[in-house]
Amino acid sequence: MKAGRRDFIKAASATAAAGALPGAPVAAQLADRLEGIEAFAFDAYGTLFDVFSVTALCEELFPGHGYGLAQLWRAKQLQYSLLRSLMGRHKDFWVVTEDALVYASKNLELDLTRMKRDRLMQAYLTLAAFPDVRPGLEGLKSRGLRLAILSNGEPRMLEEAAKSAGIDTLLDTIISVEELRIFKVSPRVYYLGLERLQANRATMGFVSSNSWDINGAASAGLTTFWIQRNPGEPPEELGFAASRVVRAITDLAPLVRS
Repeated sequence: MKAGRRDFIKAASATAAAGALPGAPVAAQLADRLEGIEAFAFDAYGTLFDVFSVTALCEELFPGHGYGLAQLWRAKQLQYSLLRSLMGRHKDFWVVTEDALVYASKNLELDLTRMKRDRLMQAYLTLAAFPDVRPGLEGLKSRGLRLAILSNGEPRMLEEAAKSAGIDTLLDTIISVEELRIFKVSPRVYYLGLERLQANRATMGFVSSNSWDINGAASAGLTTFWIQRNPGEPPEELGFAASRVVRAITDLAPLVRS
């Protein structure tokens, strides 16, 4: 690790450990943080890209099992990323995603031929974006904010998905955990976002529709925005609430004081 990055992560860790300023009202702190937002880093899968847009193809290839396959595939993908981080046995997200697909098909007793495996994996490069994504990013871009993806995804996966969704030109950079070879929710991933966007925890907002991801970023001291796409979904019980809860990415621009 280069000395500059090592020093940056050490400083960021100390800042996160310090927590909120003693005696300062929470509302006042939050207002100040929103006042200074200059950049947003977005989670990719489940936030910008709909991972369950593969369900139709799953159903086409395995009639009657499409929904179950898509759900288990995603669950194992997340589980494997967390397990590999804990084990210290990193493989990139493309490999993790394929391993999860193989497991899910075996668990459901489906005949995953090479052709079917390739079609499903290629679908991850062209995942549908949620309807609020492009207009939401355009609204933020029009205010002069820097925008990035900060994701577990392997760089090629993210680049292809962003291009397919037509949002690549709205992004200033795409940040992959492959630079660190560890997955979220490692604090190092969130500090990497700060470093690459040349921001601090008061000037960068982290956005995700995954509550576990929001908890990880909040634990690292970031200003967080939870996209609660399902109003009935409760937050994870991990003790680190989002700074703001919104329903769509289009709700973010009005929160930022220009």
